[in-house]
Parts: sequence; C-alpha cells; structure tokens
Amino acid sequence: MHLDFIMILLKITNASDVVASKAGKLFEKMTPEMIDQKLVESQIIQQMIDQLQLEGLKGQISSVKGLDINEDTLITKSSFKVRFAKTF
Repeated sequence: MHLDFIMILLKITNASDVVASKAGKLFEKMTPEMIDQKLVESQIIQQMIDQLQLEGLKGQISSVKGLDINEDTLITKSSFKVRFAKTF
C-alpha cells in the first residue's frame, strides 16, 4: 500500500510577542529575535507532537529554514536548510 505524504507548513511571525507575553517585556528586550524564534518553535513542535500522539498519529516534524510561500507558489531560497527532524 502506497501512502502519499501530507506536509503542513507553519510560519510563526510573532515569536517576540509570545515571549514577551509569557516572560515579560524585560526578558524580550534582553533576548535576540533568533532566540525568541527557537524558543517558540521548540514549544510549538513539542505541543504538536504531544497532540498528534494522543490521536494515535505517527510521523515526523522537521524544522526547515529557507522556505516561503507566495500565494500558491513554494519558494526555496539558496540558504534552504533542514535544521532538524524529529520522529514521533
């Protein structure tokens, strides 16, 4: 039996706002944007894995840098990189 892959892309655009609301404005000012993004990304990925496992699903979540979507076109940049992949 052949199964097609389903891929879902998430673009987080407010990582700093989330960190500020969770940890306070002072912490936000002390942390660079990249740290905010990684912190929010790791929390979202773990929550997604937890929920998907509760539903009995198995799969893989990957963190990819260098992808963008413009309307219905997937754009890969020259800096495209799979940062990590986690199987659940």
